[in-house]
Amino acid sequence: MSAEILMNVTPTETRVALIENGILQEIHIERQAKRGLVGNIYVGKVSRVLPGMQAAFIDIGLDKAAFLHASDIVTHIEQVEEITARSVPATDIARLVRPGQQILVQVVKDPLGTKGARLTTDITIPSRYMVLMPQSPHVGISQRIEGEAERERLKRAAEPYCDADGGFIVRTAAEGASDDELQHDAAFLRRLWDTIQKRRKGMRKIGLVYEDLNLSCRILRDFVGDQIERIRVDSKLTYDLLSEFVGEFIPELSSALEYYVGERPIFDLFDVENEVQRALDRKVDLKSGGSIIIDQTEAMTTIDINTGGFVGHRNLEETIFNTNIEATQAIARQLRLRNLGGIIIIDFIDMQSNDHRRRVLHSLEQALAKDRAKNSINGFTTLGLVEMTRKRTRESLEHVLCSECPVCSGRGTMKTVDTVCYEVMREIVRVNRAYAADHFVIYASAAVAETLLNEESHALAELEVFIGKQVKVLTEPLYHQEQFDVVMM
Repeated sequence: MSAEILMNVTPTETRVALIENGILQEIHIERQAKRGLVGNIYVGKVSRVLPGMQAAFIDIGLDKAAFLHASDIVTHIEQVEEITARSVPATDIARLVRPGQQILVQVVKDPLGTKGARLTTDITIPSRYMVLMPQSPHVGISQRIEGEAERERLKRAAEPYCDADGGFIVRTAAEGASDDELQHDAAFLRRLWDTIQKRRKGMRKIGLVYEDLNLSCRILRDFVGDQIERIRVDSKLTYDLLSEFVGEFIPELSSALEYYVGERPIFDLFDVENEVQRALDRKVDLKSGGSIIIDQTEAMTTIDINTGGFVGHRNLEETIFNTNIEATQAIARQLRLRNLGGIIIIDFIDMQSNDHRRRVLHSLEQALAKDRAKNSINGFTTLGLVEMTRKRTRESLEHVLCSECPVCSGRGTMKTVDTVCYEVMREIVRVNRAYAADHFVIYASAAVAETLLNEESHALAELEVFIGKQVKVLTEPLYHQEQFDVVMM
């Protein structure tokens, strides 16, 4: 599988596209004004403790208070004022933290929708091959490294750098790395942690202590180990920054990094712009003529599969099976491309054959095996739906690029013109009973005003007789269909 990374950088925004076999698979977007918070370390203050939820809200200087669950608190917490450690039970949040306490925390999930950031006190700092765990003296090896001999070698190589001040997790990218490279990483992370500790001690107020790498550097750090053939960057400033970063931490990628100077915009190379636009649509067409419909809600994402114009070559059951198989590939790609997380319910077309169901699930599992985000498939329910989860660590593509419709407020529908007309007339009756007025003027959208003066003119005349007052209708071009005003004169 050939993979390529395209980076489109402007002063306000960085966009990174992962291309596999010529097809866009992932898009990452970071806007300078709204940089992601995952990995950032803060000194925060406990604002509220909620024993019933076994959680606390922490003020880290953001608009929304962040959320810290008892399970995310290590059993020894160092206070900013008191550096001495204390041992406490890990179950009672009221004994773990107290209102007003200052605490060192790290963001593990960005704010999503109405929810604040998710925090942990178990600080981790990643580098090229290793992750420093300041509060754990142990060595951990990535589960993706399968060879037992290599796991033992890496464990022996990392153990000398672990002590009471912290241990390390050896990352997947460390497979095959030399002892000198691991030593270099360990020394770098120790120096970085010392710097963070010094900054922390010098802070008297809550705020940011350490900010994670920008998107372009994080992508190279996290995608190492994948077979990236080429990394093209259209910004000379970012290219120089990445050249320095790669030279120090990922020298094997130096030959893959190049500055893009082509006349065409870099995202036009693989039709990335159009693919991103299509990823915002509800409907995704399948090559066979079928389609999938994706609806993202606050609680979950639902995916519905339809055969469409695909009639197959044999019988209906074969048609349904082939459409479902094709849909598994499209679903796996769309989950990555749209960065959909949380609970996902998939409504495959009903299959009578248990063998077909098993093969569809297997196809879905294989397609999702390429996904870097952790996912879990629970199989078919009694209603014939497939339940699965996908780890959510950042906003979905739709939430990054779109906002709620000001007309329908996220409902996805609008009241009909007739419904608004009847609301207008009920409002006139209500206002007439509450206040004294000589006559009324209605300001409404063009569609509503036209209906009141034509199709509903008889009803409007009856209303005038009922209240004994004149009603005048005027068009307000700036009003949307549901918007109107009833003015007393």
